[in-house]
Amino acid sequence: MQRYRILHLTTYSFEALVRLDAHALRLRPREGHELRIESSTLRITPPAKLRWHRDAEDNSVAIASFREPTAQLLIESELVVQQYHQAPLDFLVDEEAAHFPFRYSDEDQLLLAPYRQEPGARSSALLTDWLAGLHQPGERIETYALLERISDLIHASLRYQRREEPGVQTAEHTLAGGSGSCRDFATLFMGAARQLGFAARFVSGYLHDPAAAAAAGSTHAWAEVYLPGAGWKGFDPTIGALAGPHHMAVAVARHPEAVPPVAGSFVGPSGATLSVGVWVTRLSERPLAPLLAPEMPTN
Repeated sequence: MQRYRILHLTTYSFEALVRLDAHALRLRPREGHELRIESSTLRITPPAKLRWHRDAEDNSVAIASFREPTAQLLIESELVVQQYHQAPLDFLVDEEAAHFPFRYSDEDQLLLAPYRQEPGARSSALLTDWLAGLHQPGERIETYALLERISDLIHASLRYQRREEPGVQTAEHTLAGGSGSCRDFATLFMGAARQLGFAARFVSGYLHDPAAAAAAGSTHAWAEVYLPGAGWKGFDPTIGALAGPHHMAVAVARHPEAVPPVAGSFVGPSGATLSVGVWVTRLSERPLAPLLAPEMPTN
């Protein structure tokens, strides 16, 4: 088990006093057998009333409602998580899916349909040509090895470029331009996997990068593919590796636009500046003092 402290600071500064509409916050990591939340504190200025729920993807979402007009919105999320996902390669794929191509079961096809290539959708010629260098129709290859090959090629052949502007590049844009952000690389990986028939989804979360732990980072993005017997397995083409002990997923979705960390609107003069800082710090393996119970989110 490894413990991490996650500090995520979001600041919106407006040109004048504005009225804030409800904001959706996706800042709380997805808990399960691989990750547990030890403590969580959410501080918001101006004060907000929080309503928590799980969306259709089982992501934890807080809806913040405001009463006071303000010229600035400050959202500070501070968490301590316990990460038990220490061996990302410790999984077994069902025998019938161990080699590609394979066919999902009828039940899985029904459940996974939203995450696969839509029937009748036109294949991108650029993406098809790019994939031709990785896999030829009829070629039999280990399923994991094929997905790893896609991730490795994105990592090795494209240039990472941090982008502050909102939005996600299409797979074709990333291939044509030869560069992209982590969310662009994840989108390209999903497009390639789906074109081959895999079920793939987008993941937004945090990454502990020891080389940049002291610097103000940002949220991270990668992709997951559903493998029978192993479940959803994460592939991070930005670093060219499986999602593992340094990855902490917050939200998953069919498309990256569906899971921004903070989403909302305001009424007032146009114009606002956004500042985001994320710090992920490794802690000692055990808490310094006993914890009676996990701290619940507060406003």
